[in-house]
Amino acid sequence: MTGPELAEAGRLLAAARRPVVFTGAGMSAESGVPTFRDAQTGLWQRYDPQELATPAAFRADPALVWGWYETRRRGVRRALPNPGHRAVAAIAARLPETVVITQNVDDLHERGGVPAPVRLHGSLFAPRCSACARPAPLPSDLPPSADPPEPHDGAEPHGGAESHAPEAHDGPLDPPACADCGAPVRPGVVWFGEALPSAALAAAVEAASGCDLLLTVGTSALVHPAAEIPLVAARLGAPVVQVNPVPTPLDAICAVNLRGPAGEVLPALVRAAWPDDAVG
Repeated sequence: MTGPELAEAGRLLAAARRPVVFTGAGMSAESGVPTFRDAQTGLWQRYDPQELATPAAFRADPALVWGWYETRRRGVRRALPNPGHRAVAAIAARLPETVVITQNVDDLHERGGVPAPVRLHGSLFAPRCSACARPAPLPSDLPPSADPPEPHDGAEPHGGAESHAPEAHDGPLDPPACADCGAPVRPGVVWFGEALPSAALAAAVEAASGCDLLLTVGTSALVHPAAEIPLVAARLGAPVVQVNPVPTPLDAICAVNLRGPAGEVLPALVRAAWPDDAVG
């Protein structure tokens, strides 16, 4: 990331009125949340995540799949929003027509100050019945909007998952039964072989079609159809600014590519757009 690139991205952001912020796994990884394809730890090392994240896997062994997602969910609850999440919230506060679209299934945007992101891949915090789709309550360890425990002294200010006590359970776990029909409750995420939620996809396409700037952050641009969202904006003439430590397939369509982690680049971008605003 160079000074001229940051200045140009700041100019584009300052001129925008209807920006879209499109975020991927790299942003949550900076808070200590492993990406989906990261190596598993502990007893989960012998399992391929792509083989657990399917309807067939849940039908074959609901306890195995539910236990894996519960381990992931509790890990997310120990993570903290990083400065990139807070910068996105600062953009949304400054520009009320901002739409935040995320591929992530954690709740770090909400805890970082964005109350209602468009969720293309669902949420770890929205379980539902596997048969009738009735929403189900979360297990009682932490409510979905509760603050996680404070990190110990010396812990990283964002992330810090390893500084907390180990989880009470890490392994297969029977899912709760639906209060309505008795079928097992499933995680509220999109699995391989499933369509994206139609309402979320429609909202994302509408936002990208009408935006005057799309800011893509921490996404590999390899997971489709979500990866099409920046292309929609670009085809309709909106400038695309990319924040990513490494090149992606989106590089060629971007007006500006800002190389670096979201937790560093996004606060700098907000300062470049609005020098009088403060963001961590």
